[in-house]
Amino acid sequence: MISVTRLNGTQMWLNALLVEVVEESPDTHITLVTGKRLIVLEKADEVIEKIREYNKDIGIHAATIKVQSLEELS
Repeated sequence: MISVTRLNGTQMWLNALLVEVVEESPDTHITLVTGKRLIVLEKADEVIEKIREYNKDIGIHAATIKVQSLEELS
């Protein structure tokens, strides 16, 4: 889960694995795989960095690197 801030200033915890799209125009919109859209105070770069860190924390990043390495060997 990553922490983001709603427009009213309250904190919300979001399942980073459900994020499909992050857009900034000028507000930051997060679209989930369910189709639900959220608007948050953080900039798109901040949200993306939080998602990257979360993926590293749970091991998805390392698993992806291993898969890519195996594909390169083929």
